[in-house]
Amino acid sequence: MKSYKIAVIPGDGTGPEVIREGIKVLDAACQKYGVKLEYIHYDFGGARYLKTGELLPASALEELRKFDAIFLGAIGHPDVKPGILEKAILLTIRFELDQYINLRPVKLYPNVYTPIKDKGPQEIDFVIIRENTGSIYTGIGGTVAKGTPDEVTTQVMLYTRKMVERCERYAYQYTQKRNKRNTLTLAHKTNVLTECGDLWMRVHEEVGKEYPNIKHDYANVDAVTMWMIKNPEWFDVIVTENMFGDIITDLGAMIQGGMGIAAGGNINPEGVSMFEPIGGSAPKYTGKNMINPLAAICSGGMMMETLGEERVARAIDMAVHTALESGKIVSLAAGQMGMGTAEVGDLVASLV
Repeated sequence: MKSYKIAVIPGDGTGPEVIREGIKVLDAACQKYGVKLEYIHYDFGGARYLKTGELLPASALEELRKFDAIFLGAIGHPDVKPGILEKAILLTIRFELDQYINLRPVKLYPNVYTPIKDKGPQEIDFVIIRENTGSIYTGIGGTVAKGTPDEVTTQVMLYTRKMVERCERYAYQYTQKRNKRNTLTLAHKTNVLTECGDLWMRVHEEVGKEYPNIKHDYANVDAVTMWMIKNPEWFDVIVTENMFGDIITDLGAMIQGGMGIAAGGNINPEGVSMFEPIGGSAPKYTGKNMINPLAAICSGGMMMETLGEERVARAIDMAVHTALESGKIVSLAAGQMGMGTAEVGDLVASLV
């Protein structure tokens, strides 16, 4: 029996509730296909910080490097100033474990509302690959004469060729493995960001020569935001830099039905990756059995796909598809699902 060690960080708010349902479905699918998951839980998050003043212990990163994957619920506490937990825990894990790919499927399941008129599951099924460690998120820049009329600020969009090339190579490989429309679109702003854009464009073309079966094209990111709404069926896989990816992935989440179904992976193809629902900690729903766990369940499926357990991943995806197709889940909105958090988990687990 194949076995994997999974670090579980339930986190804050409704994070523990959705993670519980994610594990419920993972265990059902893994049992079906003879896979064993060993979970080790960590209490990193707001409650620990408020109690001990500790964010991420010095030993934590070395421990996390020894796992096969990390399964995260949510980070964010109403009694902690926004940014403290996210920067010290989430961003530290992403940067220190070099999780240089942010993987965001945009997939509309049956019976799920999309704000795009006359589009359905056939039209909305693409993937956004966001470079996850560079751009203006590196913190390079500063402020001079702050608070005066002469104040000057800079924030640098930084990319090395290595950073761009490894992201592009992953994107081509992913597109090839996905094997749907076999089209990889680079989204950037080369007409304005001429230096960084030129680097991305050149690498996009050069790596593309190694994958002659993959059609590669380019679109300005502002055009991508239009076409994601007007013609989402045009896209197969989109690769983009960090800041643009941060923006268009949230747009993608909305057209697939909202944050309740949006799953994400922070991927290090050569190391330890972290998987999470995108919706945040939603503290007002904590403990009420009202929050939608489907994003956490889907991120568990992504985790198994990345670990190479594709049968388990497919079983979870099809179970979510069947559960939504059944009409028993009447909405993805918290408190409006027609059943509780645990009941949604039970339904999906029964269908794997």
